[in-house]
Amino acid sequence: MTVALEYETRKSGEGWFRRAESWLDERGKPAWIVAMVLGFILFWPIGLALLFYMIFGKRMFGNCTNARKRHGFDEASTVNRRHGFRSSGNTAFDAYKADTLKRLMSEQEQFEAFLDRLRAAKDQREFDAFMEDRAEAARGNRDDTDADEDETEAKA
Repeated sequence: MTVALEYETRKSGEGWFRRAESWLDERGKPAWIVAMVLGFILFWPIGLALLFYMIFGKRMFGNCTNARKRHGFDEASTVNRRHGFRSSGNTAFDAYKADTLKRLMSEQEQFEAFLDRLRAAKDQREFDAFMEDRAEAARGNRDDTDADEDETEAKA
């Protein structure tokens, strides 16, 4: 690495952790494993942290980032492939698939909005029934107290 490139890297805000990560990615899985073993030898929490990072960062069981780039894959194609947006090679079919997926997403949003309105209406009915029951109970208590007062006045 030249001095100018090193200065440019530091200037761009890329920290030592990202530089070390990319350096290890360039060398592949064996470099990550060696770094983990050395971490365990030097100070066991470092090795443990690297092990967790490799497992939960998908480095141990997935391909390294630069390995995918070397084989012609990038993040966008991975996301597209995961969600079914990979091109079939037939532009007419791709346009049909895009329109259909857009329509299905729109229908799903409309259905979720309908369910929200349905839940709100059900909640409103339940609340109205509760308030009506409460008002009836209050009227019943008031009628009972009025009747008790009438009886006491009649006895007196």
